[in-house]
Amino acid sequence: MFGPGSQFHSFFNDPRWALAMVRATVLEAAHPQIGAALVDNSTFVAHPWRRLRNTFMSMQRMFGADEPARQREAARLNRLHARLRGTGADSRSYNAMDPGVRAWVVATLFESAVTMCRLSGQPLERKAMERLYAEFQAFLATMGDEAGHLPPTLDAFWPYYDRMVAEELENTEAMRIILYKLFDHLPAPPVLNGFPALWATGRAFAGPVIGAITVASLPEAFRRRAGLPEIAGVESLMQGAYLAAGLTRFLPEGWIRAENITELLSLSPDSDDPRARTVAALRDQMKRAGALIRLITPLPPEHEPAAADSSAQRSAHEFFADVLDQTGDGYVTWADLAAMARELSGRLDLDEPEETRLYNAYADWWRELQAALDTDGDGRVSAAEYAAAVPSLAGPALIRVAEVLFDATDKDGDQTIDADEYRALFRTAFHRDTTSTGATYGRSAFLNDFLSFMSGRQRTTPYDPLLAEA
Repeated sequence: MFGPGSQFHSFFNDPRWALAMVRATVLEAAHPQIGAALVDNSTFVAHPWRRLRNTFMSMQRMFGADEPARQREAARLNRLHARLRGTGADSRSYNAMDPGVRAWVVATLFESAVTMCRLSGQPLERKAMERLYAEFQAFLATMGDEAGHLPPTLDAFWPYYDRMVAEELENTEAMRIILYKLFDHLPAPPVLNGFPALWATGRAFAGPVIGAITVASLPEAFRRRAGLPEIAGVESLMQGAYLAAGLTRFLPEGWIRAENITELLSLSPDSDDPRARTVAALRDQMKRAGALIRLITPLPPEHEPAAADSSAQRSAHEFFADVLDQTGDGYVTWADLAAMARELSGRLDLDEPEETRLYNAYADWWRELQAALDTDGDGRVSAAEYAAAVPSLAGPALIRVAEVLFDATDKDGDQTIDADEYRALFRTAFHRDTTSTGATYGRSAFLNDFLSFMSGRQRTTPYDPLLAEA
């Protein structure tokens, strides 16, 4: 059911997945419970590229051939989902562990895979479709969900899918954000940081096109019920896009390998990755193109990022937007700090005790921030409240966060981080090379580095790629 011999594996590096995944995400977000959970907890607005990479890595572990890695990832996802529960803006409750909700997520992935093949002129044969459906059922079983929430056979799936579309899906806020706001305001991936005009020009064209293609690919009954726009000619554009994406499968494998693409998108200009040299050469050419675009287009001026200088400081507003407001809603709440804990836990592959300890430390930090900064008592911290106080954030709770990270990195427990442990943290997890090749890194030095980022708002530190970049 998993690994190189599976039906799903044959799709893993298929470029059509780029369109199918957007479609599946829209169908997920149209479910009221999932939509509410996304709005309240997700970082997909402020950090879409990071979210894309994390989703890809999770699917790679779940559908790979390594059974222990799959079980470990399933346990991590279950712990993550168990923390996502609450009440949405419409006063309806949501729970990411609801088995019916989890079944719908898997259903959208399966149905979108079938649809992407059909729209690109290569419909799946019955046998391949049944095998793919069995693999997604096995995925749910690995997560520990009991059979029955996803229909047992392929023939029973389609009435279930039609009923969900007709009776459960709604025009939710999360769905509207994904279709319209996300592409309108999509930040540049790290590899294109420093080219605002060039990125804005491409986004201004690609955003509406991707949104229109996605809308056109949704079930017609839902499009009409949700009041989504019908644009003449988009059906042909949609089919052409899926056909073109399908044809790219004949390109050299290294060009379309999903892992290579996601790694490239997340590659920062100052990374020590050998591929950064090639990217640097391309950036020189893009600078010239960006300068030309600024001359010939009426785009409003955008501020270039500050130079990569370890002494450069973020303003309070920049730090609030780049680091603290992980969900991008203009406020800091527990959801933002929980998102930081999720990101750190995932990157460092923490075990359950370490993960729980990290979440508890962040919860304590949130209580400290709320007590110090929430002046109007509305349960959240606004950018104005933060900027007015500009407090020292390095309180006892934040120090405990740093200590959890140190202990997770200090694998041999000798109270120092040697070169290998340091590389494992900053190169593997944070995509940065070490600043020292041989010296050990003590607890106090580690804590000072982390706290200087979180309280001193240093613009360039090893933590930027983890918590600040999109």
